[in-house]
Amino acid sequence: MHEVVPVINPGSTSTKIALWTRDEALFEKNIAHPSEELSRFNKVTEQFDLRYGAVVNEFEQAGLTDHKVVAVASRGARLKPLEGGSYLVNELMLDELRACKYSNHAGNLGALIASRLAEKHNVRAYIVDPITLDNFIPEARISGVPEISRECRSHALNIKANAREVAEELGRAFDECNFIVVHMGGGISVAALRKGLIIDVNDALLGMGPFSAERAGALPIGALVKLCYSGEYSEGELIARLSRDAGLKGYLGTPDLQEVEKMIAEGNEDARKIFEAMAYQIAKEIGAMSSVLKGRVDGVIFTGGMAKSRMLLDEIETYVPHLARIFERPGELEMKALAAGVFRVIDEKESPKEYV
Repeated sequence: MHEVVPVINPGSTSTKIALWTRDEALFEKNIAHPSEELSRFNKVTEQFDLRYGAVVNEFEQAGLTDHKVVAVASRGARLKPLEGGSYLVNELMLDELRACKYSNHAGNLGALIASRLAEKHNVRAYIVDPITLDNFIPEARISGVPEISRECRSHALNIKANAREVAEELGRAFDECNFIVVHMGGGISVAALRKGLIIDVNDALLGMGPFSAERAGALPIGALVKLCYSGEYSEGELIARLSRDAGLKGYLGTPDLQEVEKMIAEGNEDARKIFEAMAYQIAKEIGAMSSVLKGRVDGVIFTGGMAKSRMLLDEIETYVPHLARIFERPGELEMKALAAGVFRVIDEKESPKEYV
């Protein structure tokens, strides 16, 4: 019998689950939820019974009852700004998630499902390093317009998980290192970590940093204002255009980097130009974060799905070899990171935090 942490990570049309010990995953599965099945729900939280039933069924088939459940871990949804760490799931958090106070996103279901599963096994549920993790330094919040404040929104879970592993590889304490971590997926986060804290990062969803597979990144303000008042888009339509139909998809008709590389190999010069521009913008953001850390950088870490592209890494790395040692860690560590954060609490290496 193992001590295990069930891990839950809901996405828009699927729910990733896993069963982790301190050292390895005993079971992993991505449960697909057909879009036609989900379309009948207005709020994501109305999907609870459907998703909870599917999660419990898969865990039971995987032999969850053959092990000792010590806690349950969930991906943290959008909540109020929080420090990093592992948070106990409490009634205030659950109430805000049910009400979709901060967003109507599938991530809201994670803590709700984890809480019910934890109750079933008489243990506690936790979220770890949620997306609204916020350790910005004061000057990072100032935008230049008093009515607008910069927000800390990033792929925090994967960013911090990879930084922890690189610190261990270097034989250093995580909270003694400075890293620039570049998460490259549907959105791109370029984060400055100082002594384990994300003190600055571009807003990977809207309005800052490099364009990505689907997102616009930073835009010229005057042209954007004209677009807003052009009459071509409603507010919702324009947000969708900038967050889901821009970047590679906007220019080349596809967000798939492999397809773009194939286009380049076949001699498509427009594809090459856009690809090189994206790499250029990523490298430029890395340089900016080096300045945030005042040049004291222990490593530049590339992670996320697009970090699997040798072509993209080679192009970016031509710009940044002088900054620090480069670490390539393609893919993501989210499920492992969720379990590891909870085990740090269980093993009293870290104190749990309260959501207030």
